[in-house]
Amino acid sequence: MLVAALTDAIVDVYGAWARDLVSIRLAGVPAGRYAQGGTAVDTNASVVLNLRDGVFDRPDADHITARLGTALTDAVTHVAGEALRAGTTVQLVASPPQRTFVGGTPSA
Repeated sequence: MLVAALTDAIVDVYGAWARDLVSIRLAGVPAGRYAQGGTAVDTNASVVLNLRDGVFDRPDADHITARLGTALTDAVTHVAGEALRAGTTVQLVASPPQRTFVGGTPSA
């Protein structure tokens, strides 16, 4: 259910064309193994979304990134419960095309 909710959240922001490009990998982080500012903190859920860096160059970048942060947080809490909202973190990580590889070759 979480994979479907996260995928749908991204599609809601970008459109149906993006569905086939969404890859989800769920990885748990045990309590005490997530840190911020050099101090271990408890987090209920952590979502890392890898994007092409061009998304941050768009004129609507602030709007798009805010929608992604909200949509992904909403997806987590919809599936796992509202109690997780306060501890859910979302990171948008940018990669230039020349640093993204698929099958061993740079992606276009």
